[in-house]
Amino acid sequence: MHKRSLTAATALAVLFGSAALATTAAHADSTAALPVKATGDIVVDAVHRQVFVSDPLNGKIVVTDYTGRVLKQLTTDLSGVSGLELSADSGTLYAAVRDLDAVAVLDTATDTETTRYAVGDKPLSVALAGGRLWFGYGGAAAGGIGSVDLADERHEVTLGQDSSWYQAPLLDAAPGSATLVAGAVEQSPVELASYDVSSGTATKLASTREAGSMLGDLQVTPDGKDVVVASGAPYYQQVFRTSDLGEDGKYVTNAYPNSVAVAPDGTVAAGIKGSYDPDVYIFRPGGSEALRSYDFGQSGGLLAPAGLAWAPDGSRLFAVTSDSAGAYSLRVLTAPAKAAVTVTVDAPATAARAQRLTVKGSAVSKDALPAGTRLTVTRTDLESPKGKALAAAVTRADGTFSFTDTPPAGGKVKYTVAYAGDAGHAAGSGSDTVGVSRARPALSVGNNGKVYAYGQDVRFTAHLGKTHTNRTVEIWADPFGPDKPARLVKSGKVNSRGDLSVTLDLKRDTKVTARFAGDSRYTSASASSTVGAKVSVSMSLANQYRSKSAWGHTYAFFHKSKDPLATTRMPYYPGRAQKFEFEVYYQGRWYPGDPAYFALGSDGVSRVRINGDHGQDVGWRFRIRSSYLNGASGDTVNSTTHGAWKYFTYTK
Repeated sequence: MHKRSLTAATALAVLFGSAALATTAAHADSTAALPVKATGDIVVDAVHRQVFVSDPLNGKIVVTDYTGRVLKQLTTDLSGVSGLELSADSGTLYAAVRDLDAVAVLDTATDTETTRYAVGDKPLSVALAGGRLWFGYGGAAAGGIGSVDLADERHEVTLGQDSSWYQAPLLDAAPGSATLVAGAVEQSPVELASYDVSSGTATKLASTREAGSMLGDLQVTPDGKDVVVASGAPYYQQVFRTSDLGEDGKYVTNAYPNSVAVAPDGTVAAGIKGSYDPDVYIFRPGGSEALRSYDFGQSGGLLAPAGLAWAPDGSRLFAVTSDSAGAYSLRVLTAPAKAAVTVTVDAPATAARAQRLTVKGSAVSKDALPAGTRLTVTRTDLESPKGKALAAAVTRADGTFSFTDTPPAGGKVKYTVAYAGDAGHAAGSGSDTVGVSRARPALSVGNNGKVYAYGQDVRFTAHLGKTHTNRTVEIWADPFGPDKPARLVKSGKVNSRGDLSVTLDLKRDTKVTARFAGDSRYTSASASSTVGAKVSVSMSLANQYRSKSAWGHTYAFFHKSKDPLATTRMPYYPGRAQKFEFEVYYQGRWYPGDPAYFALGSDGVSRVRINGDHGQDVGWRFRIRSSYLNGASGDTVNSTTHGAWKYFTYTK
């Protein structure tokens, strides 16, 4: 069978190995892909820190390290390989090769085959007991138990030790024991039998048909007194005495038990094929309630039959799982024999800075922690981002605890309470976060609402009021228009007056924002100032025969035969048009005509020719101007700007 505890020789090797490990930090549980299509058995070699998993469908044995990383895949002449067994010193691996009617013998130091024994038809499982290697063999209506004499140089094979089995039974024995246990697979009810093999012959001690239905796994306890059985039903792992196969307890799990592994200290790992319940349960020897359980989740796959094995030092439990797509994984569960400790922390949702608050919680375990257990408390906040140790919290008899603290910093303050673990308990921690108030600083930016000439250099000053440690302000400029995103124009510490200034060349309406990131006692803040920037606009006239001062302005004089040409220039923007206004002077006042909009070219130029019968215009006085109107001129990136009036008249 599989999942052996150790004799003194191997235990000594493990002791030295684990002593070196004791200086390293514990690793978290992990999962690694397993390149198999099915699994038959799993055993753990502590001396070489290897895990062997058989794959009967692919005909191979996969070898991994303790993290699940694949080291080798043994594939030569292993068709149908199933049951595995390690020698007491972990130097030899025995593998039942069902399709080849043989037991392969491999050297675990090199992971190479050294010999093989031709045994009975279709060997399913192997187990060491009474100085011999025992194997269950046989197809339908031809099951039996045989053995190999390992002390004999010829390794004599003896068949027919018990031919009463319908097909090859599953075997197991405690290390160094002379009691062998066999169980019928794929049978309802399950038949169990125990044998005294001290003489080299299997002498039946007892049998029973009370071991449920559809056997998935069985293992004899290290002391050899009991065998733990995992059958599809009942919904718990049954325990029978090996001496008479009378019931001797149970480990309550859930529907469809399919695996069991017993550690050298007697700790029991009991597994089920359960989609909606925990997959693995850990029990102290004879315990009525699980110390802890593992739920691999809907996406984590189901536990494989006979898919559990302990590292002989009890530091790890290995579990083989498969998902709905047929992908297998090896899960490595660390410190599984330690009772889980669940730490909950309940802190106020909000609190005022520099005022005392109370944090409550509990540290509970199936194996209750004693009153007075000390828990570490760490406060993490803006002033202590790496955490600051506080006075330890101490549990009461019911596992609850409470402590007070006066948070010096505002913002999110996290309290983490942790139990370091002990020989019987795993480490555990929990945390909760408090929203601690912070003051809001005064922050402002000048010039809001002002309008400036195109291209004018304007000084903006951000003013920051009282803060705690942070005196840095950022100033951002966001010119109007989607083509120019906001940009950081200055960042720095404010001066002794709390001011930080920057000068901007304004060519568009602009939103200037000051930003303060906050510190441990003051919140973040921002303040904005929106200013306008006019456009530059100019107009020139052409085709006049002279210009001179008249009627209080400079007039251009045109012959009636000439059309005035007005050329306007302003900064280009896609879709921009100038507003063209025309007015005539009559009896002491100017009268407007209907304005018109003319598009700017990509060079920012718009030319308008004033045509018509100018003979009728002789002696009349006219004026024109170009303007940019925010919105009406096709965009909104500048402030409304009116150009200067141009005056003209006609003569004969």
